[in-house]
Amino acid sequence: MAKDTEKLIRQLSLISYLMAERRPVTAPEIRRDVEGYSAMNEDAFARRFYADRSELEALGIQLSVDKPLEGLAEQENYSLPPENFHLPAIEFDAQELAGLQTALSLLDGKFAYAEPLRLALQQISWGRPSPLQAPEQRSIALGITASAGGHDLSQRLAKIETAIFRRKTIVFDYYTMARDDLGTRRVDPYQLLFQGGQFYLVGRSHERDAIRVFRLSRIRGKVAYASKAEHDFQRPEEFDPRAYANRIQWQFGEPLGAAEVRIAGRIAWQIERHFGRYGSFRPALPKEGAADDRVFETGYADARQLVAWVLGLGENAHLIGPPELVEELHARLELMVERHAGDGPELADAVAPAELLGAEADRDSNGRREPAAIRPERFARLVTLASILIQSGRAGRRIPVEEVCERLQISEQELAEDIGVLNVVNFGAGSYVLYAEVQSDGMIEVDPEAYGDSFARPARLLPVEAKALVAAIDLIGEYIPEGSLASARRRVVDALGEDPIREGLQVATDQGDNAQIARSVSDAIRGSQLLEIEYYKANEDRFSRREIEPYALMNGREGWYVVSYDPAADGVRHFRLDRIKSATASGTVYEPRPEVDPTADIEGWPRTGEVPASRRARVWISPERARWAREERTLVEELADGAVIVELSFAGVDWLVREVLKEAGDAAVLEPSDARDAVRAAAEKLAGVA
Repeated sequence: MAKDTEKLIRQLSLISYLMAERRPVTAPEIRRDVEGYSAMNEDAFARRFYADRSELEALGIQLSVDKPLEGLAEQENYSLPPENFHLPAIEFDAQELAGLQTALSLLDGKFAYAEPLRLALQQISWGRPSPLQAPEQRSIALGITASAGGHDLSQRLAKIETAIFRRKTIVFDYYTMARDDLGTRRVDPYQLLFQGGQFYLVGRSHERDAIRVFRLSRIRGKVAYASKAEHDFQRPEEFDPRAYANRIQWQFGEPLGAAEVRIAGRIAWQIERHFGRYGSFRPALPKEGAADDRVFETGYADARQLVAWVLGLGENAHLIGPPELVEELHARLELMVERHAGDGPELADAVAPAELLGAEADRDSNGRREPAAIRPERFARLVTLASILIQSGRAGRRIPVEEVCERLQISEQELAEDIGVLNVVNFGAGSYVLYAEVQSDGMIEVDPEAYGDSFARPARLLPVEAKALVAAIDLIGEYIPEGSLASARRRVVDALGEDPIREGLQVATDQGDNAQIARSVSDAIRGSQLLEIEYYKANEDRFSRREIEPYALMNGREGWYVVSYDPAADGVRHFRLDRIKSATASGTVYEPRPEVDPTADIEGWPRTGEVPASRRARVWISPERARWAREERTLVEELADGAVIVELSFAGVDWLVREVLKEAGDAAVLEPSDARDAVRAAAEKLAGVA
């Protein structure tokens, strides 16, 4: 029998024994009565018992220890209070359960933590309608699902997740984009962060002796443990993962100073809603702008990123200071004008047609059903399986093998092996938890023992299950028409006694605070009511009022959208929530149109970021920015000097102009000529007022 299997039998039998005894017991009693310990000598038992207790504590299962006054270990008494093993009952209401059903149906097979999420939902919905039997959802669609995105990334993610849990230092080769450098990193992993469609590792870099953030897609090769020790480090108590989720691109790195940006009053509401948490706002002084303008004060670590953001806002933003930032903005505008004058930048010879690299490959795989990157500990699976089998046996019914395999996402062979383990878990003295047998007709017959109560109720959520559940809620919780999952999240955290994001995965959003708009849209979707919106069209820099038929909420690379039918445009339209200034359900009920499919576009632009368009532009990217383009754009040509040419789809020239402005002089439109002229004109205009 494999050592891991022996350990699982020992640990489960220890739990069974302590729960059945209902009294404190001594170490000699445990050694005598618990499966797996009796054949050991005293030293081996002491080592194994200590290791088993440590592992159970790491899983959130804490044994109580009564120490004698003399401090003799053999006189210590051990017990397992039921509340230390069983999950407290969580009284979800019908709306919350419906939301959890939606979450699973949307994420199943597309979420890196899909398997522990399934186990978590098994546990928290015990005795209630199972979220695993969710109906098809058409009122919400996901373009971004926190999928690991490919075999290599899945392996890295799984290894790092385990290293965080076990407090193991890891070693890997890392490509540093800013320095164009590949080097070995030795890191104490503290936290995983999912943001902007990518996974990041937050941890202490031994090379810098400081906390750094590493993008998983930039790790090269395998991730390895730095030592064979059981643990290598302890995470500092003062570490706060939220600090790393509440940063924007221009704040990545060592702080350089604070910038002031005047925002035109017409869009100040949007900037404050979307970017307010990255700084502070104050009214503009008379000398700084119009009466309704606002000044955004924000710390920055990357001057280029901040300048690029300001340029992307066009005439609605004006950089006030500090002087060195203003100088850089002017220099980049001059460069942009120069590169769009005459024939444009001088092109080096082409070396080869470009291949789709980096993020492009990850994006293509995001929509397919993939094996989950993170598999739950087998311990969690066995505990859940025991509960399922005992419940079936006590109900006097056989359960199909196919049903159990589907619920736990395991193969028939894995199920047979797990049943074999549970059949030998016992309380001592020949009292077993259960006896289950797979019969020839594909059904499982279960004979639960009278003492199987320990596993008849759901166990506490293990760390990976808890973080999977909360991460799923954080990914989509405010955007479910069936009801926000914010209240369900509070109930889960209260039951656990702590927020799981402190111990693993944090889902961050850079889409701003759209909760109120999302709720108004959700109410209209749920009631099939016409929705009146005031909408800001950023590419045309104008507002419009629409009355639309809302059908679903959908997320994508750029944010959350309401999928709707717009009678004025006589077609399906998508409106970004962060650009909706106000939304009001009119009270008028509309008849849903059968031809409107809210998920029709989900495999396209929501995942790729490329809008449907009738025109294509060839855009040159400077050698300094080419490596970023390889991660984010469709490359069509590699040039000898390191520059690249990318192809952008666009429906309107205004959109393309804003995209090129965001590149802050490191991009130049080669063709079509009208778009090229439009970029130069926009840059000249901004240079005149900047």
